[in-house]
Amino acid sequence: MKLTVDCVLDAELSGLHSASALAQLLAKAKLTQLEKPLETLICEQFGLQAAPDYPIAAIAAMADGLDVGKAYWLRADAVNLVLQRDCFSLGEPIPLQINLEHAEHMIASLNQHFSQDGLDFIIGNSGAWYLRVAHSPQIKTSLPGVAAGKNIHQFMPQGVESSRWLAVLNEVQMLLFEHPANVVRENTGELAVNSVWFSGGGVMPQLENLQNNTSVLVADSVFYQGLATLAGIPYQQLPQRLDTMMQSNVMSIRMQMPHLGHLDEAWFKPLLVALKSKKIKELVLNLGFYEKSLVAEIKPVDFYRFWRTSMPVISYFN
Repeated sequence: MKLTVDCVLDAELSGLHSASALAQLLAKAKLTQLEKPLETLICEQFGLQAAPDYPIAAIAAMADGLDVGKAYWLRADAVNLVLQRDCFSLGEPIPLQINLEHAEHMIASLNQHFSQDGLDFIIGNSGAWYLRVAHSPQIKTSLPGVAAGKNIHQFMPQGVESSRWLAVLNEVQMLLFEHPANVVRENTGELAVNSVWFSGGGVMPQLENLQNNTSVLVADSVFYQGLATLAGIPYQQLPQRLDTMMQSNVMSIRMQMPHLGHLDEAWFKPLLVALKSKKIKELVLNLGFYEKSLVAEIKPVDFYRFWRTSMPVISYFN
């Protein structure tokens, strides 16, 4: 079995020490560092084209129960902008978790305000926020994972219509400021939704059976589910344990790592054991770290490279 794993390195994973399972895997792997975020890498590997964004929103919206048609779609992630000394930064997590009642109340306010501008905010079945636009905007956006924790100025929409979209964002922020749903959130200790983050814009790609040698896609994501539909391959929800997948006779599996704590012990350690025991013939780790990706290719024979000692995980991104 060949297993490809896509994983975003959060603070817990990037801080792992040299004795961790992930660090041991990286020590033996063939490593390729790319100056592109993980979502970009995934889109390219599935043969998608940027124009100028990759059409992540349309693909996700299709799998999220929305009729995408020929409209232009953007992700409109609910976010919290953090005031720094002389700028705003994009806080994590992205998007914020919002209960449905509060989300519907905020979306209703946004749609009431922007209805005359051809902008329609919509909530998908997963709870994700999208923006349907009547006319394709002449802008390029930045993925939230690239901008997280940084001064947002350089990551704002760029292009011919950038000034209009900056004005839209300013109006969104004014509408959300002291919104009744935000007042409730803050009173219960939750972060206020004080803006949205636009990204992944595009129309639904006219592609079928994308060139991809994956036999099955395993994830917990509407974007991956949409990719599976486009590529014409089966989609399965993530199992509770890696052992469940190891019992499969499928030749090639691509998996999205779950967004949970203790991933090294619960997932990377079983991967290490399965690779050493040759239950996995080849393991490819696509590790995203903000604007960078690290591709690690590992086979059982690589563990004979005893001279390669492991280092803290963050060392592999320097």
